[in-house]
Amino acid sequence: MKAVGFDNDKYLQMQSKYIRERISKFDNKLYLELGGKLFDDYHASRVLPGFQPDSKVRMLLQLSDQAEIVIVINATDIEKSKVRGDLGITYDADVLRLIDAFRDIGLYVGSVVIAQYCGQPVVDSFKNRLNNLGVKVFLHYSISGYPNNIPLIVSDEGFGKNEYIETSRPLVIVTAPGPGSGKMATCLSQLYHEYKRGVKAGYAKFETFPVWNLPLKHPVNLAYEAATADLNDVNMIDPFHLEAYGETTVNYNRDVEVFPVLNAIFEKIAGESPYKSPTDMGVNMAGNCIIDDEICKEASRQEIIRRYYHALCEQRQGRLDKEAVYKVELLMNKVGVSTEDRTVAKAALTRAEQTGLPAAAIELDNGKIITGKTSSLLGASAAVLLNALKELGGINHKMPLISPIVIEPIQNLKTKHLGNSNPRLHTDEILIALSISAATNPTAELALRQLPKLRGCEAHSSVILSQVDDSVFRKLGMNLTCEAKYQTKKLYHK
Repeated sequence: MKAVGFDNDKYLQMQSKYIRERISKFDNKLYLELGGKLFDDYHASRVLPGFQPDSKVRMLLQLSDQAEIVIVINATDIEKSKVRGDLGITYDADVLRLIDAFRDIGLYVGSVVIAQYCGQPVVDSFKNRLNNLGVKVFLHYSISGYPNNIPLIVSDEGFGKNEYIETSRPLVIVTAPGPGSGKMATCLSQLYHEYKRGVKAGYAKFETFPVWNLPLKHPVNLAYEAATADLNDVNMIDPFHLEAYGETTVNYNRDVEVFPVLNAIFEKIAGESPYKSPTDMGVNMAGNCIIDDEICKEASRQEIIRRYYHALCEQRQGRLDKEAVYKVELLMNKVGVSTEDRTVAKAALTRAEQTGLPAAAIELDNGKIITGKTSSLLGASAAVLLNALKELGGINHKMPLISPIVIEPIQNLKTKHLGNSNPRLHTDEILIALSISAATNPTAELALRQLPKLRGCEAHSSVILSQVDDSVFRKLGMNLTCEAKYQTKKLYHK
């Protein structure tokens, strides 16, 4: 079992208490900006071992009768088909997934906001799709000089041009598929509109990273910078908090930049701002719940390495510029690690060098590394998956789990009827074949029962995987990285 460095129960208790206290400070309406992932904050669970990915939503369920959800998506992210790296789906698809997920657990989704809209046809198509599904959509626009031109921003020509989001409950949770979507600007715009309507609304921020009471260069905070390298987010000392209280705290550039805007809006609403700094806006008890700092530091160093591999692959696929890659590389240098410190990657590359073909490796919870090679029947990813299941189930590695009688018909189907030139089975196909074999083969059934034990394990491929294989590893909850190269020199890759 992996070491734990974070007390999740303490976190739930402290965070719930402070959110309730913040709600009580505002009478009629509170806009709570919720940063990070709600259902599946896997970044937090990786850098803070012990943090449960669904911690935030478990707290919100306690307030379900008072709360409604507003989901914000940036029009540019729709236009560029931005993909969530952890789930492998586009941001617009994730909006639909989030709506379903919220509804399934009894949370009310009031509407979707499209931020920085400027008439993009693909965005109009998405808006029409949501309307046809019965989801209310509101449009917010870019404001020239944001966030510095406060007189324009806090005017009818600034926030006043944005459509007013119609809400019906006292607690409005503003969330998004990912960072940089426009959550804060949406909250500020609503505060302006509420003021115009005579409603004294409040604002608070619930975001896990950066952790305000950890040092600026703490690996946990640097891992957040690595995760947002494409957004040019930079952690920094909160100058407003330092001036007001003489206390050094950590925030990030976008919050610091927008703080004067928030102050100006609050001053228009109530005559004065309830906050003296961006840190004051936040409700974040994560730093108080770290029970083993060294475990969290090492977990964060490993996360930065994973982010570096991811950035290299994104650059190779044309989805990320080299500046973002350089930034993550610099962060690796700051925490004193390199790709050599990812043991599972070295194992995969060694196996690939030995065989002259793509290879993959999985590091189990106990530290043991299992490898898989490319063969005539299986791709390396499928092979390493079977080998790991054998190891976890105490099954002799020489014992076949799936008979060729099962594999060969699948290969024939792929090549003779479905137009595939590669007969080797992918991970999804091998798992289906294993499931079929488990019906009559107790050993295969034993192997299949080991699948949950792969969650949280490290995996590495010597080549960029197909979308299918990549998706299976992530659905199994594994931390996958790949070398930034393809198996072939073809220009088109499925």
